[in-house]
Amino acid sequence: MVPSLDVEPFFKDGVYNFCRYSNSKDSNRDNHDTTSSYFSPLFTSAADLQLRFLCPSDLDQVKELCKEWFPIQYPEAWYRDITSDPRFYSLAAVYQSKLVGLLIAEVKQSDAINKEDKGILDGRMYSNCTVGYILSLGVCSSFRRQGVASLLLDSFLNHVTQSENQTCKAIYLHVLTMNSAAIRFYEKHYFRLHSFLPYYYSVDGKCKDGFTYVLYINGGHPPWGLLYPFLETILKYSFIH
Repeated sequence: MVPSLDVEPFFKDGVYNFCRYSNSKDSNRDNHDTTSSYFSPLFTSAADLQLRFLCPSDLDQVKELCKEWFPIQYPEAWYRDITSDPRFYSLAAVYQSKLVGLLIAEVKQSDAINKEDKGILDGRMYSNCTVGYILSLGVCSSFRRQGVASLLLDSFLNHVTQSENQTCKAIYLHVLTMNSAAIRFYEKHYFRLHSFLPYYYSVDGKCKDGFTYVLYINGGHPPWGLLYPFLETILKYSFIH
């Protein structure tokens, strides 16, 4: 079943929210317009670009795309898991029967967050909540800057903000500090820099730094502290200088 896309996002009180509007026929947009309920379709018809979940027969094509898009080499088991294990939210954008975009994510218990990211939520929330983690998001070069990545991301955000998923309090991801295009994309979608991860990635045998970015949803929030309102500015200033 293709996820519902008839949602309009809005940003309020530091949290990304969604309100549903009826009879929408336009599901593609280039950016998140927080002031208008209408946007122009980017493709000539609704059938031009479709969203569907990955299946085992996609494995070889997914592997080729990931090798083309990402500098990180994933093990064979990872490809098998994301194309067959239902715990992954593995969504594909398909154009003329070819995969042109992918979003791989999962929703997991907050106590399963890795040590380096434990600080993304207020400690009082950890016992009864989940978090979403975006493993990968990529689009073929000829389809970039046409709203495909936003469409994939919006679908996942719609999923985790449904009434049955209100226990999900944050969405987080990791990104190379040198990947300025991805950083701009996530910041445009209201993700905020949370932490700096030195030597987090291994790329071509060399250690590279990363960032953790977080988007709070469903009433989630970070640990409160005197420095929190200025934390993002401090991190960016420290990294740049």
